[in-house]
Amino acid sequence: MGKFIYGTPSITVDFDDRLLTHLKVVILSKVRRGESFMFSWEYAAAAGSGHSSIWINPAIPLQFDFAGSREPRLNKAWVEQMVQLVNSPGGLRPIPEPADPALDKP
Repeated sequence: MGKFIYGTPSITVDFDDRLLTHLKVVILSKVRRGESFMFSWEYAAAAGSGHSSIWINPAIPLQFDFAGSREPRLNKAWVEQMVQLVNSPGGLRPIPEPADPALDKP
């Protein structure tokens, strides 16, 4: 489990390393351009359920901490779907990983 850490004082949210890697790509692409956006997620039942939303602003510190030592291979289809979300009125949220067409090639 990796950690998304945002703000001062900071909030910390746990995400699977694979998901966190893809979120990082999408979030940093927006932050590098100086763009703000909404980021929302749901909590598992074990964590008490519910959901949270935060406004990501390039001026606010953020950090991505990964539990694993290797960076997962990127699924371009997943990144593209998240890019569409981050540019929508509802903003970015974790979504299930789609099949990776690059892995289906012989």
